[in-house]
Amino acid sequence: MKKLIAILALGLAALGSVGAAHAQDAAASAPVASAPAADASAAAATPAAVAAPAAAASAPVETVNKGDVSWMLVSTALVIMMSIPGLALFYGGLVRSKNMLSVLMQVFVTFSLIVVLWVVYGYSLAFTEGNAFIGGFSRLFLNGVFDPATGNFATAATFSKGVVLPEIVFVVFQATFAAITCGLIVGSFAERIKFSAVLMFMVLWFTFSYTPIAHMVWFWMGPDAYTGKGVVDAMNAKAGLLWQWGALDFAGGTVVHINAAVAGLVGAYMVGKRIGYGKESMPPHSLTLTMVGASLLWVGWFGFNAGSALEAGNSAALAFLNTFSATAVAVLAWCTGEALLKGKASMLGAASGAVAGLVAITPAAGNVGIVGALVVGAAAGFICLWGVTGLKKILGADDTLDVFGVHGIGGITGALLTGIFNSQSLGGPGLVTDWVTGAVGSNGIFDQLLIQAKAVGVTVVWSGVVSLIAYKIVDMTIGLRVPEEEEREGLDITSHGETAYHN
Repeated sequence: MKKLIAILALGLAALGSVGAAHAQDAAASAPVASAPAADASAAAATPAAVAAPAAAASAPVETVNKGDVSWMLVSTALVIMMSIPGLALFYGGLVRSKNMLSVLMQVFVTFSLIVVLWVVYGYSLAFTEGNAFIGGFSRLFLNGVFDPATGNFATAATFSKGVVLPEIVFVVFQATFAAITCGLIVGSFAERIKFSAVLMFMVLWFTFSYTPIAHMVWFWMGPDAYTGKGVVDAMNAKAGLLWQWGALDFAGGTVVHINAAVAGLVGAYMVGKRIGYGKESMPPHSLTLTMVGASLLWVGWFGFNAGSALEAGNSAALAFLNTFSATAVAVLAWCTGEALLKGKASMLGAASGAVAGLVAITPAAGNVGIVGALVVGAAAGFICLWGVTGLKKILGADDTLDVFGVHGIGGITGALLTGIFNSQSLGGPGLVTDWVTGAVGSNGIFDQLLIQAKAVGVTVVWSGVVSLIAYKIVDMTIGLRVPEEEEREGLDITSHGETAYHN
């Protein structure tokens, strides 16, 4: 554990020094669009204060498109389905029957907890203007998103000049991202952690890891803020750190999957191994439910990825197709690898391959072309199979449901390959190089790959350090683990007084 702390601390210091230098270089150039846009009130008000009157007067009139609003509300509902029931059933089927309800409860209540925290302060910290690492408090309790006197909603930026959403739509869409991210962590320490410890950890980790990473990767001032060349540097400087660098994360490779996976891995070390781990057989109790959960995840993921385009247009269509095809390839790749290693392809492997493909294509969904998506899916299938077999043995942690092997390794794979296949020379859509004119181009492949690697590094170290501190606080106050006799009996009855099944 001392080595883990030392490595994380040294990594954070090194990344901080590299990041400061990189941010200085990036501030002179136009930023890169990557994922969900910023707080609309800031985006609407700031440019008018700093731009020349002529530039401000030429800004397009903001319009709310009913089709975009409809698509975003549907996407939000799909992401809710990913979490409950999708993730809950996927995880629930993988544990032993005596712990089925405990996992369902942890996912269900964590989701509910984070939605409330998001409304109270999470959205404000993630998506309002503050500094390069965290937002401010202007949207506490969603203050300002709705004016009851006029009945009007504030608006939030999309990726097109003059096209906006009611901010409340963006708020609820992003709430589902925060909630499912925290739910993912549950899989790493399932079957032996206190229910109260789960909730206390989630409050700490959400506050100090999720909201800062979301701000660093996704917060910017919106396209309408770039009214002329004279305001570019000022607008860039208001964005999150990794967005300033030019990191591409369409729907959450860093913010969601790597962030959660690192927290889960640290938790697996901190909570310790299950009683009998490595000595007793601990097979999934219902692969039928796991398959149903994986299928719901796949369907819901279209809202997760294609919804992150924020508009019902070409970008959403590309993300939809890429999510579809990359996942299918990943299933085939995992099954092929499993057949080569074990002689048989399994249902568990097919479901795991689907999730691996979904994870890997998340940062790339609208950032790569069709061939690039196939490569991302195939790579995820093979690499994540290694992640839950070879790498898991190397790490030596009892990551119960292979959160790091699938979400961590898959997220890293997708984030790095995004840097390669975003290039227009490889069939990618490229990126906006100038938000004043809307010009689209490509960075050098190596340059973008390096940016992606730095973003991955920051996420790993940030989440690792925050998670370590949060688990330690929980352990010192209420304790992380249930007593041995309760673990042996099962958390369903000992923690919740219920059982999933009756003989």
